[in-house]
Amino acid sequence: MSEQMTNSFSVEITETSKSCAVGEKVAARNLHESCTPVISCEGACIRGEIARLAANMVAKEPSFARSCHGELIAVPDSTMAKWVKESSSVVLIDGCFLRCHGRILENLLPKGCLEEFDALSFYKKYTDVFDADAVPEEERIAAARRVADAVLERFAGCSDGAPSPRRNENHDEPCCVPEEKCCGQ
Repeated sequence: MSEQMTNSFSVEITETSKSCAVGEKVAARNLHESCTPVISCEGACIRGEIARLAANMVAKEPSFARSCHGELIAVPDSTMAKWVKESSSVVLIDGCFLRCHGRILENLLPKGCLEEFDALSFYKKYTDVFDADAVPEEERIAAARRVADAVLERFAGCSDGAPSPRRNENHDEPCCVPEEKCCGQ
């Protein structure tokens, strides 16, 4: 993939002492059960909406669960953040080629843990549309299903449907995924 190189930049986040009670409970369960976190773009456009819908579909499958990217980033000492950071594999469905979440998460997670998918590359439509409601709900769901199926297909050869755990500290062992990369990369 040829990607324009740019300088990195920082975003300052105001600290909080608050926590999300239900997020703590769900993340603790998912951590205990070794579920693979599923994170998505939540962009305002149709591409973000399709990525979000696809992530929700993937997370309904055994051994996957939805993770809160906001809590991961803005509440770094939460159980949600711990679950994602300690997972051997994290599924990310970005809405498009900008890789907004991918560019953030690749710097938060150990190398090799992030399984990225560019949702747009699977359905290749709506590039001239911004408003999610401009695309009929039935079409949004069909596009999301196509993305979700592609994500799940990538993990189909694994014994439990999810990437095999990597327990070494460097996370440099290969995941249980086919050799080809997602998104045509």
